[in-house]
Amino acid sequence: MSLNQITQLIIEYRYVILVPLSVLEGPIVAFAAGALVPLGYFNVYVLAVFFLIMDMAKDGFYYSIGYWGGTTGWAHWLLKKIGVKTEHLDGVRELWETNPGKTMFIGKLSYGVASTFVVLAGTVKMRLKKFFGWGAVVAVTQYWTLLALGYYFGTSLSPSSQHLITDIQYGIAVLALVASAYYLFGLYMRGKWKKETKQK
Repeated sequence: MSLNQITQLIIEYRYVILVPLSVLEGPIVAFAAGALVPLGYFNVYVLAVFFLIMDMAKDGFYYSIGYWGGTTGWAHWLLKKIGVKTEHLDGVRELWETNPGKTMFIGKLSYGVASTFVVLAGTVKMRLKKFFGWGAVVAVTQYWTLLALGYYFGTSLSPSSQHLITDIQYGIAVLALVASAYYLFGLYMRGKWKKETKQK
């Protein structure tokens, strides 16, 4: 789905469409929704709570997969995607215990493997209090920053309907830039995660 289509769907269906879109592309959707706050389409406080709850709910779902199904072949296949073998699990568990904040940030911001990383947290039975505590810190840092950046960008958009489509097209370029930056940062974090894992 293109960024233009995402933006149009958000404008048309607002809060209802945020649920499925945030599951698919949460960070980009947060930026796009933040950009629409100054235009009156969303309430920034509702968005802040919404994205925090959505991220925590997704984390809980993936954690439970690892916790209850961590020994299945499917779980091992997921772990293999991020370079973690069965013999690495003790090292990963140690990372969670000794430096949970850093481990959570690296894993959750790793592009393409964040959900697998959360499955891994369940597989090594990370303590729930620590898991959801640091998960909330990462979610607030990630999503509230993107909402703020989107809001800042949205203040430059014209509130008049005749210019909205033109502004959206202009906004697509910025969204593409943000998406590219997020992708590159995610790849960097993914590399750091693999390096941290192999050192253990």
